Amino acid sequence: MYLPSHFAESRSEVMHALMQAHPFATLVTQGGMGLSADHLPLHLAAAIGPFGALQGHVARANPLWRNAADSEVLAIFQGPQAYVTPSWYETKRADGKAVPTWNYVCVQAWGRPRIVEDAAWLRRQLDDLTRARESARPHPWAVSDAPQDYIAGQMKVIVGIEIPIERIEGKWKLSQNRPAAD
Repeated sequence: MYLPSHFAESRSEVMHALMQAHPFATLVTQGGMGLSADHLPLHLAAAIGPFGALQGHVARANPLWRNAADSEVLAIFQGPQAYVTPSWYETKRADGKAVPTWNYVCVQAWGRPRIVEDAAWLRRQLDDLTRARESARPHPWAVSDAPQDYIAGQMKVIVGIEIPIERIEGKWKLSQNRPAAD
């Protein structure tokens, strides 16, 4: 990612907050058929390793978990973004020297996935992901609300993925390169 220093965000807690607020990631893998991008929620386990770990699951039928084993993957998290019209800039009114841009925040995290088929780990991952997304609701749903045999059947057709983050970069492109008046 092109990352001029004035847009770089290196604070782990800030990048982690974006990943937690916007957990639906694009996971880029390199397999026998070339590059592939899958879209899935990834739960951040911040206490694992120096940068945290991403935990999720995919359908057993999805080739991602076989293709990604033992190779580096890239998870991309996108936060708020918006078009910025030059009409908002004071410099446009002063001298016309302004062009449109796009402001956005994103985090990219790299690591080597570990495939997890342990039922207890997978159940904890499902519970953590569900709790993170349901906790703000007036009547939060929990995995335990569904019949146990139904959940057991659903768990047989998914595979867990844990990606210890080896490298992480954040980009907060929010017009920091513009004059203060803008």
